[in-house]
Amino acid sequence: MSRFQVRKVAVLGAGVMGAQIAAHLVNVKVPVVLFDLPAKEGPKNGIVSKAIDNLKKLKPAPLGVPEDAALIGQANYEEHLEQLKDCDLIIEAIAERMDWKLDLYKKIAPFIAPHAIVASNTSGLSITRLSEALPEEIKPRFCGIHFFNPPRYMYLVELIPTPTTQPQILDQLESFVTTAVGKGVVRAKDTPNFVANRVGIAGMLATIIEAEKFGLTYDVVDDLTGKKLGRASSGTFRTADVVGLDTMAHVIKTLQDNLADDPFFPTYGTPAVVAKLIEQGALGQKAGAGFYKKVGKDILRLDPAKGEYVPAGGKADEIVGRMLKKAPAERLKLLRESTNPQAQFLWAILRDGFHYAAVHLADIAETARDVDFAMRWGFGTQKGPFELWQEAGWQQVANWIKEDIDAGKALSKAPLPAWVFDGRTGVHTAEGSWSPARGAYVPRSGLAVYQRQYFPENVSGSGAVEPLKAGTEVFKNDEVRVWTLDGEVLIASITAKLHLISPTVTEGLLKAVELAEQSYKGLVIWSPDDVFSAGANLEALMPVFMAKGAKGIAPEEKKLQDAMLRIRYATVPVVSAIRGIALGGGCELAIHSARRVAAMESYVGLVEVGVGLIPGAGGLTYIARRAAEMAAAGNANADIQKFLIDGFTSAAMAKVGTSAIESRKLGYLLWSDVIVPNKDELLYVAVQQAKAMFESGYGAPARAAFPVAGRNAIATIKGQLANMRDGGFISQHDFHISSLIADVVCGGDVDAGSLVTEEYLMALERKHFCGLLEHPKSQERIMGMLQTGKPVRN
Repeated sequence: MSRFQVRKVAVLGAGVMGAQIAAHLVNVKVPVVLFDLPAKEGPKNGIVSKAIDNLKKLKPAPLGVPEDAALIGQANYEEHLEQLKDCDLIIEAIAERMDWKLDLYKKIAPFIAPHAIVASNTSGLSITRLSEALPEEIKPRFCGIHFFNPPRYMYLVELIPTPTTQPQILDQLESFVTTAVGKGVVRAKDTPNFVANRVGIAGMLATIIEAEKFGLTYDVVDDLTGKKLGRASSGTFRTADVVGLDTMAHVIKTLQDNLADDPFFPTYGTPAVVAKLIEQGALGQKAGAGFYKKVGKDILRLDPAKGEYVPAGGKADEIVGRMLKKAPAERLKLLRESTNPQAQFLWAILRDGFHYAAVHLADIAETARDVDFAMRWGFGTQKGPFELWQEAGWQQVANWIKEDIDAGKALSKAPLPAWVFDGRTGVHTAEGSWSPARGAYVPRSGLAVYQRQYFPENVSGSGAVEPLKAGTEVFKNDEVRVWTLDGEVLIASITAKLHLISPTVTEGLLKAVELAEQSYKGLVIWSPDDVFSAGANLEALMPVFMAKGAKGIAPEEKKLQDAMLRIRYATVPVVSAIRGIALGGGCELAIHSARRVAAMESYVGLVEVGVGLIPGAGGLTYIARRAAEMAAAGNANADIQKFLIDGFTSAAMAKVGTSAIESRKLGYLLWSDVIVPNKDELLYVAVQQAKAMFESGYGAPARAAFPVAGRNAIATIKGQLANMRDGGFISQHDFHISSLIADVVCGGDVDAGSLVTEEYLMALERKHFCGLLEHPKSQERIMGMLQTGKPVRN
């Protein structure tokens, strides 16, 4: 695959978006320099320095680990424009003022390298008009690049060409943004607010209009338009507060200023309640008040009639909630025919969304797939508008929309486009997705970068093969599928809920290792969703515990520990491909693999103390072994305890790495492991890693005893724990659990430097794990977690 080589990126503008784009580039190991105006007082880079310092405090965290802020280069336009000559990509991200952007382009133009791509991160300004300030030789290398906020977490990036943008420039940028930055790219047309914000903000405005029409309060609307509707859990008004009402108003103004001929133009008025809140400085979450306000622990909602905040907590009617659980065709029919105001409201906003998307598709996007992906990736919907419409029955829903337009119930009199009624059953087919501009179904991009995505996210109706039905199946039980794509590397996919590790899963993984050793180059453990494994299945062991107590659990625990060692000492490489959460037993499965390949957004940790237990599948044994290995690597006479403390603390405090980068810092990922920016490339990279390790002459690690810190280290740690207990920082039961963790990682009642085996330490783990199972306080924690999903503090 030919690659657009990016040695360094310049980000112009150290505001909210610019600084966070720079932070994410650091996360994915792309060198970056952040520019802004020279400070009027103090150091010239003061504005940039302050922005970078602020990155360490923001929540959700823009950086994988705060200390990586130091990797962002600092520059200002007065002293450092020469640095632009070393940059292969320049992203302008200053305030949404056309005049400011044009002035900046004139300033930087002489310093842009002949091959560099220049892109503006604007949320809605005309990219073509922006390009007019650039010299002719730069215009072919200029386009729009619209990251969504916050850039680390939002998957969508819109790329917007001008009439003079060279196609290969857009291809190069799309490839870089996809594989190196880890994003999902949608190409948008140069129209106001592009695709996601155009459809999304129009939908929010329609929701506000319909909510007022049906007399629904903000909290009820948010409950109706959140997870129940397959959208972001924050619903509509809470989302507006999070985004910022001033930001929302700015995007609305772009519609007002540029779309006077739009048939939906009357709906683009700034809602009176939004204008009033902005006037009062209630801009949403950042100002402490908007549609909602938090007072102490109480959440209040605005009552616009009274002009004051009242207790929130209104919910959807139970009957409407039941309707929303039905299949799409029945769901829409029930909502449309119901006399319940909440149901009528939901039908209205869905109808408005379908209507708007169909009328504007030809103008804003190349295909219906682009609109659906933009809404999924930019607004957190489970399905895009065209997907839902198609699933509910294309022609039936189209006729319902037409009836409402004719009856004057819709927000616009604009008729649905003729192609809607041409006899089709939808806009997504195995051939491709509908493009009104081309009058044809257009397949997905054939760029080489997408060959690295075995199972890319797809739209319903596209006929894409489901990962767990793909390839050649080699073995299957109730909770594990073992299969291969190429006949060279086996793949084991855990299919149990949350991929919890049960005896059935253990059996399946052991069979996969056996098969891999017989006929394959390696084994990859991978599942096609955002859970690698949430841990051991305690519920599955409950009948054994009830019948035989902890004595019955001990043999099952030993089987799990033996399985971990079987994976560790397999004669072919076992690679764990981690995406999303790998907690408890899931973490232990990963750390016993020969290598880990992790998506950037992976959350890894040993969390058993949350249910009153200790890691029991070799997690503490791993911490002890790694401490011995690090001590030996540094100095044969080094004090193992120094290398042990971080691992002990992580396990005792149930620390979870909140990114693959932090998980590496905690020791659950190693420097030899691979972090993959794009989740859809994870399986490809993991398979390639397994092949490369095999072809390089992979051999299992030698089984060897290693030294432990011993009883003196246990005493030291317990002394520190006692101080925390006596100071009220931890409970007596926390002290007890942490003491048991210390006992295992230090090797028990032995002298410092004593040599032990993994089996010896696992026996200690097993003993303490089973002992805790019978402790009343631990039983309280286990039952609390099973019943409520939340940890119990006792």
